[in-house]
Amino acid sequence: MATMATALQRQSASQFLLDNISWETYERLLREVDSRHVRLTYDNGDLEIMTLSLGHESAGRLLGVFVRQLALELDIPLKGGGSTTMRRRIKRKGLEADECFWFQEERVMRGKQKWRPDKDPPPDLAVEVDITHSSINRMAIYAALKVPEVWRCTRKSLRAFRLGEDDRYHALEGSSLLPFVSLDKIFQFLQMTDQDETTLLRHFVECVRAEVLPRYQAWRQRSKKNGK
Repeated sequence: MATMATALQRQSASQFLLDNISWETYERLLREVDSRHVRLTYDNGDLEIMTLSLGHESAGRLLGVFVRQLALELDIPLKGGGSTTMRRRIKRKGLEADECFWFQEERVMRGKQKWRPDKDPPPDLAVEVDITHSSINRMAIYAALKVPEVWRCTRKSLRAFRLGEDDRYHALEGSSLLPFVSLDKIFQFLQMTDQDETTLLRHFVECVRAEVLPRYQAWRQRSKKNGK
């Protein structure tokens, strides 16, 4: 008998939405589609199943590489969570970010192999690639999971959103988590599809060393003076 995962792989549609799905069914599907290119988004009984395109995967992975390379060049400790499933039964919500990272909470998460929503902090940053629009409000799920900052990448831009005291995300001019980084510049690199990824990453590193590093050093000096 074919498993649910096998059945999903045979679907020709890139996404479809089911309603009145129990939490137990959602968790069973998560186990069955583990490590496959299928994304499950759950919101209070609504379950969206989406197969990820090459463009979606490429953008998400590149953004993850760029964030990691920034951390490496600037010597910023981080813990990467990749597309870890973040879910809270009490909220009846769950999803996988395209990439997620702990910066301020890196030490708390260091060495951990599993994220426990009742004990561990949410990622400081989630990367959301919105090329194929979701039928479910994924930003509302991030808010329910208390993810402080989300970078949302569309076909036209890369923007940062910060979670406010009203439990809603508000658009920012730039990242509040990494204020010395230009998201417009990162998006420009994502658009350079005429280059192989090795060359692209080399140019990105050159840009970080020439442009971002001086801004980061100046930002650190200001932070020290302000006692942060």
